[in-house]
Amino acid sequence: MKLARRDFLHLSATAAAAATVARNAWAQAYPTRPVHVIVGYAPGGGTDIFVRLTGQILSDRLGQSIVAENRPGAASNIATEAVVRAAPDGYTLLGTDAAAAINATLYEKLSFNFISDIAVVAIIRGPLVMMVHPSVPAKTVPEFIAYAKANPRKIAVASAGVGNPTHLAGELFKVMTGTDMTHVPYRGAGPAVTDLLGGQVQVYFGSAPAAIEHIRAGKLRVLAVTTATRFEGLPDVPTVADFVPGFEASQWFAIGLRKNSPVEIIDRLNGEISAILGDAKMKARLLDLGTTVLPGSPKDFDRFVAEETEKWAKVVKASGAKPD
Repeated sequence: MKLARRDFLHLSATAAAAATVARNAWAQAYPTRPVHVIVGYAPGGGTDIFVRLTGQILSDRLGQSIVAENRPGAASNIATEAVVRAAPDGYTLLGTDAAAAINATLYEKLSFNFISDIAVVAIIRGPLVMMVHPSVPAKTVPEFIAYAKANPRKIAVASAGVGNPTHLAGELFKVMTGTDMTHVPYRGAGPAVTDLLGGQVQVYFGSAPAAIEHIRAGKLRVLAVTTATRFEGLPDVPTVADFVPGFEASQWFAIGLRKNSPVEIIDRLNGEISAILGDAKMKARLLDLGTTVLPGSPKDFDRFVAEETEKWAKVVKASGAKPD
C-alpha cells in the first residue's frame, strides 16, 4: 500500500513531535542516578573548589548526588579524555579550567578536540594572583624582578601543572621581564600552595580560590593580580601590567560534558547551574574566592573557549613551553 505524500508528511511530523516529547520528558526525568564530575586536578585547587561548591546545590536541585572524582595529570588531559570516552548521557561531567584552551597548542597529539568534543555549561573566571612566600624580601613587583635578576635560577616558581595557566603566566612573566627562574610543576593548585606555604618554592601565579584564606591570614604575600585591570575582590592590589606593560593573564574554571550528549540535558545543566551561579549569595561567595560569573549559553562558551585557545596559542609559542 502506498501512502499519499500528505499522509507521509503527516506521519513524519507526528513521529518527530513524539520523539521531541520523549526527549523532553527524558531530560525532565534526568538524572535518575548519581552524576559524576571528573576533576582534572588534585583536591583543594580552584577547579575542585568550583565543582564542589556548585555540586552541593546542584545535587539538591536535581535530586541526585553529585560525586566529584579527582583525576589529576597531564594538565587536565587525563580527566578530559575520560569524559570524552564516557557515555554521552549526562552522567559523567568534566571539571576543568583554562588549561583546556592551552593544551590544544601545548600538546601536539591529543586524542580529543576540546572545542568539538566538550560542551561547556558553566564558567567562572578571575585573575591569577602573583604571591610569594614571606621569606622573599620583595614587597612589590619591581622589587621582585630585581631580586630575581640578582638570583638567576635560584627562585623556584610553582605551577599547578605543565600547561596550566599558572605555568603559562609564570613563563610569560619570565619572558617579559628577562628573569630566569626554575619551574616546579605540581599535580594541582592544592599541592603547589602547600609547598609555597612551606617555603619549598618562592613564587606562584595561582588562582585566588586555592590561596585566598592563606593570603588573608598573612601566610602568603600578594604582589599583584595578572588581569589588565584591578580585581574588585582585591581592590588594593595592583596589576602586574602596572609595572610590566602589556602583561595579562587570567584563569577560568568550567563544568562541561560530552558535546554529543542530548541537547535537552546540556541545556538543562546550563540552566540549573546558571541559576545557582546567578544567586546573590553565590555571587558574593565567588567574589570572596576571587572569581566572578561568566554568564552565557553553551554556544557562548564555545566562542569564549575558541578565543582563549587562540590567545594562549600565542603565549605557548612565544615562551617555547613544552609538556614534561
